[in-house]
Amino acid sequence: MSPDEAKQALNPSPESSVLPEARVLPGGIGYLSLPSVVSDAASAAYVRQARAAVRDADGQGARGWIVDLRSNTGGDMWGPLASVGRLLGDGVVGSLVDSDGKRTPWTIQDGTPTDYLSTWGPAEPLTHPDPPVAVLTSGRTASAAEAVTIAFRGQERTRSFGQPTRGVPTANDSHRLPDDAMIIPTQAREADRTGHLYDGPIPPDEKIPDDSRNLGNSQDHTLEAAVAWTRAQLPWKSPHPRRNAHRYGPRLVSALR
Repeated sequence: MSPDEAKQALNPSPESSVLPEARVLPGGIGYLSLPSVVSDAASAAYVRQARAAVRDADGQGARGWIVDLRSNTGGDMWGPLASVGRLLGDGVVGSLVDSDGKRTPWTIQDGTPTDYLSTWGPAEPLTHPDPPVAVLTSGRTASAAEAVTIAFRGQERTRSFGQPTRGVPTANDSHRLPDDAMIIPTQAREADRTGHLYDGPIPPDEKIPDDSRNLGNSQDHTLEAAVAWTRAQLPWKSPHPRRNAHRYGPRLVSALR
């Protein structure tokens, strides 16, 4: 980066910071959008907002989840991982792999990356733990967002939808030069919880034609496919068993409870 580019990268405008959002879709599906974390200073507010949104959606009955990374172009990976820690489950969810093959694991404890447990504290447990999770990616999903994508790989009842990611699943280290320019060499590649190493665009499990202009609207076919899959993973349950007793009979209604 030139000196001007480095200055802009190190001092992002507060207006460029977008916080996570969550809502509950019909059928008990929680939807969480995770935008980029533009600076270390923004991480605390990002994690706080994401966890509050997840808590609210969980309280409204979310039993399955959709994590949308399509607009996340990178930055910090730890804030987003802390935001979805309860969806990932505790334990090793991925690792950095250096040129000598040494692996540094990403470990989640109490819903938080272990190194940040004293900073952000434990995440509140979900009412419905171990939910099915659909992950949405696009060609804009890059770098730190690809690390979050990788963290979900190899997890049971998880499936990805959309387009292949940008293709830079790497850990980088920035160095300032004497003229205030900056060089950012790659230090490591990234592997998922099964040990699989990534070195390029990460293809989704289910590829959907690019609909990046329709994010969140009625033409968002990626979201539509993710919702259909997530609903299919949930056990069916009548929302009003007593009201439906005359239709199904007392024995079936009792089973539905």
